Amino acid sequence: MKNFILTIAVLVGSITIAHAQVQPVDENGLAIGGYDVVAYFSNTAEKGSTRYTATYEDATYQFVNAQNRDAFKKNPTRYLPQFDGYCAWGVAAKDSKFPINPETFDVIDGKLYLFFNGDFGGEPFNTAPLWNAETSKLKTAAHAKWPSVKTK
Repeated sequence: MKNFILTIAVLVGSITIAHAQVQPVDENGLAIGGYDVVAYFSNTAEKGSTRYTATYEDATYQFVNAQNRDAFKKNPTRYLPQFDGYCAWGVAAKDSKFPINPETFDVIDGKLYLFFNGDFGGEPFNTAPLWNAETSKLKTAAHAKWPSVKTK
């Protein structure tokens, strides 16, 4: 039984690490790896569909259904991730734009924050727990630093 639990833990860890990091907007103009930015506000990371899309500031967003697409079209800035979709912890702690894992997120005070969660130098690295340990301090720092980080 102990080996079974260990095996499951390793498999779950591998699945989490296997998720690829994405740029907030890729070379084809796809935003957030195709994840539905409206769905995050229901506390779920869901991959959108090419059937339901909307374009905003030269980026294409995908949605799981027409209702989410229409909500986005009515008020896109309500759903857009902070820091143009870059890792919130990276902006706050490292003054840098890190890619993100679309499945690692937090919604705080009605705002979407995304995080790096993957392989870094051969080791697993998830910035969300670091953010969660000091959310208030890091959120304040990220918002203060973003104007200068954005231009880098």
